[in-house]
Amino acid sequence: MNVFSGGLKLLITRNISKGILKRSVAFKSVLSLDNLYPSSSLELTTPNVPVCKRHEKFSGYIPIDELNITYSRSSGPGGQNVNKVNTKVDVRFHLQSAKWLNDELKNKLFEKLKSKITKEGYLIYKSDLTRSQQLNLADCLEKIRNTIYESVIKKPEPSPETEEIIRRRMEKAAKERLMQKRHKSILKNERRAPVDVL
Repeated sequence: MNVFSGGLKLLITRNISKGILKRSVAFKSVLSLDNLYPSSSLELTTPNVPVCKRHEKFSGYIPIDELNITYSRSSGPGGQNVNKVNTKVDVRFHLQSAKWLNDELKNKLFEKLKSKITKEGYLIYKSDLTRSQQLNLADCLEKIRNTIYESVIKKPEPSPETEEIIRRRMEKAAKERLMQKRHKSILKNERRAPVDVL
């Protein structure tokens, strides 16, 4: 046994007796997570329900355990990966039994989305936007949030001046369309060969 291995053995036994077991020499890159994000933690945690910021009736929080999520193979280009990985996401939830929506929101969504609700009362959202399961799931959740926000937030009524401007623009567009039709009709009539009547 040489002196070096004996010294290393002594160092390890001292650290074990103190309750410390570390490598004495370790390389740490400048691009390691500890250096890039010193105050972050890599532990996965479940987020708490956020405080309503955008609207009082809906906070934007959608509990994933109350959604029925299925994955399937995506269509379109993407090479052999498309045939191997289930990246398309279908998210559905039963509107009337959703505990995370209040009754007023449920009624508004039911009125607005009558044609999209299935016979069983489910709302279905699909996404195959990317080749990543998690990004497609996030896209579906964002679609659900946007639908709810659109049903909650009332669009402001246009002022009489704005209505008049819109009416004039529509009149002008209709006149231009009719002028183009007449011009095209005249051109077609001029191209026709003259017909001799006996």
